[in-house]
Amino acid sequence: MANHKSALKRIRANEAKRLRNRYQAKTTRTFIKKLKATTDKVEANELYKKVVSMLDKLAKKNVIHKNNANNKKSRLAKFVNALG
Repeated sequence: MANHKSALKRIRANEAKRLRNRYQAKTTRTFIKKLKATTDKVEANELYKKVVSMLDKLAKKNVIHKNNANNKKSRLAKFVNALG
């Protein structure tokens, strides 16, 4: 266990950030699943905008790699465009 005050604070801060990152990543995955389950083009476009924003935020904060976010956005765009 850490002995320095600053180390103890760092442990608390890291845990808070870890939980926040996990929550945001899980929420994004849930929205991706909702988008994949959609068959309506209009609803899919609205969801796609929201999901892209969420992925960009995760990539900006280094929760996920930027290439991972771009790959997901690309695949989802293909899915949305294929809806009739």
